[in-house]
Amino acid sequence: MKALFDLTPGDSPLLISIPHAGTDLPADIAARLTPEARGLSDTDWHVPRLYDFAGGMGATLLVARLSRYAIDLNRPPDGASLYPGAATTGLCPTESFDGMPLYAPGQEPDSEEIAIRTERFHAPYHRALADTVDDIRQRFGYVLLYDAHSIRSSVPRLFDGELPGFNIGTNGGASAASGLSEAVEGVCRMADDYSTVVNGRFRGGYITRHYGDPARHIHAIQMELGQKIYMTEAPPWAFDDAAAARLRPVLIQVVQAMRDWAG
Repeated sequence: MKALFDLTPGDSPLLISIPHAGTDLPADIAARLTPEARGLSDTDWHVPRLYDFAGGMGATLLVARLSRYAIDLNRPPDGASLYPGAATTGLCPTESFDGMPLYAPGQEPDSEEIAIRTERFHAPYHRALADTVDDIRQRFGYVLLYDAHSIRSSVPRLFDGELPGFNIGTNGGASAASGLSEAVEGVCRMADDYSTVVNGRFRGGYITRHYGDPARHIHAIQMELGQKIYMTEAPPWAFDDAAAARLRPVLIQVVQAMRDWAG
């Protein structure tokens, strides 16, 4: 089996998790997807490339290789909804963000297959993430967990209107100290070319909510970028070098602000 993720150790309290940028699919899953689904339209395209500076700033990086269509690493392993009553996608999604079926009729995973995928794909990523959080906390006394994501700016099934460029999630303030969230928000709001919201449509997924524990000095923030600020939001999902060059300095400032806040 191919590696499920890449873990690159750093030398600071900062840990960047990128769970949704992977495009690998096991052959038995790919064969059952619709032709449209094989385009992997809901991928967090190019996010590792955007944060290619982070290793040089001492961050540890955990980057998934597997597509979220195999399993969603930012969902609880029991499949519970993170946004009860709102449209969302599940642990082993069967619909795209737009509500289109991902599988050919009758080829959707059943409960037994979902349990197998959870043990085979979800558990290893989270063992690595939990072990890395523990290691950083033991070395430095605290952890700054930054969960990096992106999504198309307009997905009517999931949210009204157009997303801001920066969508900061701290589960309503429960996953990170307020001062850290304010430091990140301050950098984003100073960037005049982009709009910002805190705990709007995206309050943080399973990773932010499960690992963030300020009382234990583990601070977790999710950053969901609207993809239009760095790429083309249609196939072939092209990276926009000029737009990314404008955005990347802001992301560098975000990472530096987190480090500065921690002292």
